[in-house]
Amino acid sequence: MHRDSGTLLAEGLRGREAFARTRSTTKHVPSAGARRFRVGRRLRIALLAPPWIPIPPPGYGGIERVIAELASGLVRHGHDVSLLAPPGSRSSANVVPLLEREHAQDMGETLVDVDHVSRALEVIDDAAERGHPYDIVHDHSGFALVAIADRVAVPVLHTLHGPFTDDIRAFYRQHAHKVWVSGLSRAQLAGGPPGLRCVGAIPNPISLRAWPLETVKQRYLLWVGRMTEGKGPHRAIAVARAAGMPLIIAGPVQPGQREFFAAEVAPHIDGQRVRYLEEIGGRRQHELFARATALLMPIRWPEPFGMVMIEAMACGTPVIAFRDGSAPEVVVDGVSGFLVDDEAGMADAVRRVGRLDPVLCRATVAERFEVDVVTRAYEAAYRFVIATETRSRADASIHQRAVAPSA
Repeated sequence: MHRDSGTLLAEGLRGREAFARTRSTTKHVPSAGARRFRVGRRLRIALLAPPWIPIPPPGYGGIERVIAELASGLVRHGHDVSLLAPPGSRSSANVVPLLEREHAQDMGETLVDVDHVSRALEVIDDAAERGHPYDIVHDHSGFALVAIADRVAVPVLHTLHGPFTDDIRAFYRQHAHKVWVSGLSRAQLAGGPPGLRCVGAIPNPISLRAWPLETVKQRYLLWVGRMTEGKGPHRAIAVARAAGMPLIIAGPVQPGQREFFAAEVAPHIDGQRVRYLEEIGGRRQHELFARATALLMPIRWPEPFGMVMIEAMACGTPVIAFRDGSAPEVVVDGVSGFLVDDEAGMADAVRRVGRLDPVLCRATVAERFEVDVVTRAYEAAYRFVIATETRSRADASIHQRAVAPSA
């Protein structure tokens, strides 16, 4: 049944094809090319994490969890992986801490970001000088490396973790030629500028072993995320009230979100119909996801992917989501959840969610998002980028020799 979903992620990562199609205005990897570079020698890979939160994160940190899973997957596949990350990070990869201390409280500070990336470049350059250069840098850190990637001797694949705004679109339009990019969903890539050198959409990975399957659910709904209007915790409250179900809301209130939380969420928290948990992690997080009747995703913003959706589905917990952002590519309607248009539709779906099979719900995650599936897709991307850049530099060298004046 999931094979008829027609979504990017359901089609793109079944082992037949590593990359999904993107807009016609975006340069992308053809599927034949992806297959050609799927196997080959062991690679030396530098994974560049953001500077803010250790890998894996002690609590909140979606990007950090993704990097942790990918690093371990690449090591299992036999690659030489250096994880350039904040201090306190742990991994089966070779961890290279770049800064002296953690900067979780300084998130977004340009000084920290630039210092982190400049030190990463020193590590990359030093490896080349010692005769052991990296084959590729896989950048998850943000914008800084993208802007100067044309000065890096190693090919750079940059994963887009956020949505495109007008300003961000203009940034990538200016710097698109300096890096290769991968998106998380077709919906995300559709918002990008023309000219991106794109390998397509490769979803975030998840390790099913870490998320328990629970077939008998408890009577509560779950909402997890940042406390913003676009994420919709206030809409989740309205849905739970209409459906007559208790709701657990979980997620930190970050700087800039306190006013919204105080006005739209806090007045409804009573410890019974609406409970609030500021930070969840580890076993407690897994239990909350596994035991919930459903996870609500009443988003009204271009969600690039939504890790909470696949975390819930991995536990056999269906997701009820608005048809915005990546949700139609992640949720298999009628199998791993329901796609709806508004709060009334979401409340109605809550009443129907018991018809869904938790085992089939989990199976859709294993097929499309499990770590080894996503790792193979990235391996194909790395090999394509390396081969393409090698040919391009060889062609440039030949051209320079051809036009150079004779002695």
